[in-house]
Amino acid sequence: MHVLVLGGTTEARRLAECLVAADGLPAARVTSSLAGRVARPKLPPGETRVGGFGGADGMAEWLRAHRVDAVIDATHPFAGTISFHAASAASSVHVPLLALRRPGWVPSDGDRWHMAGSLAGAAELLPGLGRRVFLTTGRMGLAAFAGLDSLWFLMRSVDAPEAPHPARMEVLLDRGPFALAGERELIRRYGIDVLVTKDSGGDATAPKLTAAREAGIPVVVVRRPPVPGGVPVAGTPEEALAWLRDLAGPAARSSSGGS
Repeated sequence: MHVLVLGGTTEARRLAECLVAADGLPAARVTSSLAGRVARPKLPPGETRVGGFGGADGMAEWLRAHRVDAVIDATHPFAGTISFHAASAASSVHVPLLALRRPGWVPSDGDRWHMAGSLAGAAELLPGLGRRVFLTTGRMGLAAFAGLDSLWFLMRSVDAPEAPHPARMEVLLDRGPFALAGERELIRRYGIDVLVTKDSGGDATAPKLTAAREAGIPVVVVRRPPVPGGVPVAGTPEEALAWLRDLAGPAARSSSGGS
């Protein structure tokens, strides 16, 4: 079975590790596809490719040419376009597709969350919430905040951002996971009074939400886009493996102990 994993996330890497280790899938071959937006990505085990496919048609041709048996879209919940290209491509060549999405965050008692439908919507909310912003939405899409000249931003990302971006901004280059003690210290040191984040889910970057709750500061949370209609969803790499075993048939289910 040749599995194409659209990756770039922790879950995608974990899935690739399991597939390379033949976790209940005899003769599994895995190719992980990375978008190439990070300068020095952590490469998963197995085969890798970096860069776009050239839209849905290009991906469909790639699936045909490489005889892919299943596609797992384990991209970031906010990757957006690639997920719809994958749905179109997989449908056109009749290859099963699964979306692997970590569950979104859920507010706890004491949280002061303000939900936004987009980065532009988040930017509209900010002037009424604070003046010193911890911006953790990544380096893409900073143009939405570029006109907020009265606010100061601490922007954290893996790679340096490009213009347009807020005029008053300090950049912190770092890669998660992040510890709670460090997030508390950032909020204290920079006098942060509002946090902006996407609903990425997972544990790697969740400590900032706890730190914001403890500090009593508001958090603007950008809702994640929907998964394309009709595409089944798994919440963990283990659930994705179970889906692949079902595709592989009785032999795979037997080798995994009947799970």
